[in-house]
Amino acid sequence: MIYVPSRMGQFNRRALLRRLQRLGVASRAELAKSLGMSQPTAGKIVDELLAIRVLEEIEPLETAGAESVARGRPGRQLRLNQSQSRLLAVQLGLLETTVAGLSLGAADADVWQVSFLLGRNEPNPAKAWEKQLRRAAAKIGGSNLLGVLLSVPGLVDDAQNRILFSPNIHWTEKADLAAIVRSVWEVPVLLVQEERALALGHHAANPDCDNFLLVDFGEGVGGAVILDGKPLANSLPISGEIGHTPVLGNQRRCGCGATGCMETLVSLRGLLESFSQDQRGQKTSWTELQEYIFKHGLPLWLAKSLEAAAVAIAGALNVIGLRRVVITGTLTELPPVVMAHLAQAVQNGSMWAKFGTVECVPAPRRRTAGLVAIGIDRLVVPDAKENEFSPKISRRQQVALKPKS
Repeated sequence: MIYVPSRMGQFNRRALLRRLQRLGVASRAELAKSLGMSQPTAGKIVDELLAIRVLEEIEPLETAGAESVARGRPGRQLRLNQSQSRLLAVQLGLLETTVAGLSLGAADADVWQVSFLLGRNEPNPAKAWEKQLRRAAAKIGGSNLLGVLLSVPGLVDDAQNRILFSPNIHWTEKADLAAIVRSVWEVPVLLVQEERALALGHHAANPDCDNFLLVDFGEGVGGAVILDGKPLANSLPISGEIGHTPVLGNQRRCGCGATGCMETLVSLRGLLESFSQDQRGQKTSWTELQEYIFKHGLPLWLAKSLEAAAVAIAGALNVIGLRRVVITGTLTELPPVVMAHLAQAVQNGSMWAKFGTVECVPAPRRRTAGLVAIGIDRLVVPDAKENEFSPKISRRQQVALKPKS
């Protein structure tokens, strides 16, 4: 059952849930005091959320004996439900899909319970994906779910809950992924742009980090911006497509149809292609690239590719007005010299470096934490009139964004 509160109580409910996310564990009285909310109001919200198993009560931690006895039995502590999987996360990759049940008090690290591969030459990839998804559902189950969060790459129309354009997984543009997933689990399904999930996950793990650009390197290269703790909202679903910045002199063809995109140099495939060329066409692996850098240091081709990426990143920082970059994905798996070179190149191209320090830090992917944040916002306490995690698209824009035949 999905909880749909009145608009009047929406602010208080979201405020209480977010405070509990930060505190981890708290009593009713502590939540009311920290929010400046009356105890009856806080207590009513807590009771409603306990009833639908969004929150759970746990035994209070023991405190100093005599003082505790004098006060009487301490109030029961509250936390987001960690005892049940209330959400389901599905991550759609180029070939691999991963699935996991998530509690609302999701762990910091991503843990996927089931994974399956989709062949490159499937005649009907949507049908094959659905078949594999049903097999995954049989293994993982999924009762009492609030909904499914489907993390996908590409341009996502939140209003229509569909993929508009996916440079590396084109079959998803014509498939109704939400309907496919809904036919398997029969609960609400939300498509979430993957970099947005990663950025919200980083913010959930680092709540004091309110303003940053996250850039993820993997099968492609994408970004997301967090301003004042919220995703940067645009009227169009084209945000953070930093990997499709053209690089002068780069002749590689990109999955988006253009030539010279930065991600053709620094995506996983691009890095291995450059490494193979440097090794005179020999077939190479990711492990071999890691070992080569450890042994020989940063090769010239990689230094130039990192500098091309840094130009795009620094340009984004200069336009938006940020000084912090969070790097996730494959580049963080390479020897430290790689991140050091990228950080210095970003610093060299950033205007803020003339006045202060530009941070460029590696971080783990926290996709599931970001999906939980979106699930709480859109499924636990949804607001039909406003959703800060999902920029709205006007009717005219929806028409304009229909794929060309």
